[in-house]
Amino acid sequence: MRKPLFIGSAVAIITPFTDNGVDYQTLAELIEFQIKGGSDAIVVCGTTGEASTMPDEEHIAVIKFAVETTNKRVPVIAGAGSNDTRHAIELSKMAEAVGADAILSVTPYYNKATQKGLYEHFKIIAQNVKIPIILYNVPSRTNVNLNPETIYALSKIDNIVAVKECNLGQVGDVVNLCGDNVAVYSGDDNMVLPVLSLGGKGVISVMANIIPQDTHNMVDKFFQGDVNGAMKLQLQTLNLIKTLFSEVNPIPIKAAVKLMGFRTGQCRMPLTELSDNNLESLRVEMKAYGLI
Repeated sequence: MRKPLFIGSAVAIITPFTDNGVDYQTLAELIEFQIKGGSDAIVVCGTTGEASTMPDEEHIAVIKFAVETTNKRVPVIAGAGSNDTRHAIELSKMAEAVGADAILSVTPYYNKATQKGLYEHFKIIAQNVKIPIILYNVPSRTNVNLNPETIYALSKIDNIVAVKECNLGQVGDVVNLCGDNVAVYSGDDNMVLPVLSLGGKGVISVMANIIPQDTHNMVDKFFQGDVNGAMKLQLQTLNLIKTLFSEVNPIPIKAAVKLMGFRTGQCRMPLTELSDNNLESLRVEMKAYGLI
């Protein structure tokens, strides 16, 4: 049995940008907001953090800043994936060197690797770092699925300890195969409670950017035995979640954080600003939730 990196909610934090780079002052404010709000870990430079548009030097600088700002109060999990295995190895080694507590490593996109290729990709990354690795299975973005049997094979590697699972139909199979050797985290905010009910340990969350306490409490109530309370929180979030995914992530969540008064800057191209209609729907739901 392996001790999970965290039990609860890890925020997939946005990256605030200026025209010239990263707005580090605002990033520090967002990290403090998350820690005070109860987030159990911070995932930096993931999909929500727009890592795909960040050059390596900036990517690693943001990880380093998050590590220093967090100062061990909660774990910092660094996105370090790539569809080029060599690049993923280098990003992972650099993330480890600047103090990340773990890395989040996405399945290679576009290449459409076989299950053997996926196994070898993650195996060689794990051989090149000592810190824990969370696998990231998100077929809707990568066009490839990491099968439960492959996750089981990877769980035999000491520092592969968890999976952020967005293919929710296979959560039960992963838990049945891997038991406590792999912590399963929901990759979808609207399915946190179902994943917990199948043996999951929490969520890596987009909505936690604006409701960190409720996201944490949803998981905490479940593990404290208050399943009804957890269910009420999950149901309470559903309308808000719909507006947070009205367009591709992170367009709506970045607009939502801005509505709460933070300087987020714009999403980087090719992502654009949230449409006026969807922005108004988001504003309505955030008001109904009591956020603005």
